[in-house]
Amino acid sequence: MLRFFRTISIIEGLSYLVILCVTLGVISRDYVFMLGMTHGVLFMVYLVVSLLTSNSRGWSVLVWLALFMAALVPFAFIPVELFLRREAQKAMPVTAS
Repeated sequence: MLRFFRTISIIEGLSYLVILCVTLGVISRDYVFMLGMTHGVLFMVYLVVSLLTSNSRGWSVLVWLALFMAALVPFAFIPVELFLRREAQKAMPVTAS
């Protein structure tokens, strides 16, 4: 579940940046509907998967709220990815050498 959430987080963050490029005029406005709908679906999937992951990992409500707020801020998916990577490393079993 954590790996899936990491993937969704990155894709959703990148789709948000693409939407901002449309807003700033970098990308043609002809694609607004398609990009907007795609980002909207990814955003909803992000929220549901973040809630499920937070619940399964035993994270506090504050952690989930921080993940939710990060979905609203451009480039915030990068610190979220670093946090999720650290959490994934914690979950990996340590092997004796």
